[in-house]
Amino acid sequence: MAAEGGGKEMNEIKTQFTTREGLYKLLPHSEYSRPNRVPFNSQGSNPVRVSFVNLNDQSGNGDRLCFNVGRELYFYIYKGVRKAADLSKPIDKRIYKGTQPTCHDFNHLTATAESVSLLVGFSAGQVQLIDPIKKETSKLFNEEGLLSPPSQASPPGATVV
Repeated sequence: MAAEGGGKEMNEIKTQFTTREGLYKLLPHSEYSRPNRVPFNSQGSNPVRVSFVNLNDQSGNGDRLCFNVGRELYFYIYKGVRKAADLSKPIDKRIYKGTQPTCHDFNHLTATAESVSLLVGFSAGQVQLIDPIKKETSKLFNEEGLLSPPSQASPPGATVV
């Protein structure tokens, strides 16, 4: 018997294994359902920024999370570190065509369960004020952009999904 001969136990549950096709490993739900996995690019970096806000709603899930990956901006309900957010169902998702979001922050003073102001900064210098709960775009500041001449600047052009 293999167990008596000092070999590994036959009932061992593996979390990863390697084949000639590559490495297979068991992923947690939050990592497996991550939206649009961005491939590693050694020449440029896509910084990811995360913003949190507490809306004090009646359901007890008042925390909201916003993060960007490349040209995409996501807005989710955040349930804490012990329970993963359902990344397949964002409250709001925006894909920007012209420039990419580089920073964002919530207005914590005016945030309510029905509306929250999110200020988003872009790589070409534009700043946009949006409400991800109402799915509205309020204002676009610095449309001409700081990094390009006014004739070449274009608004971020978000696609709301």
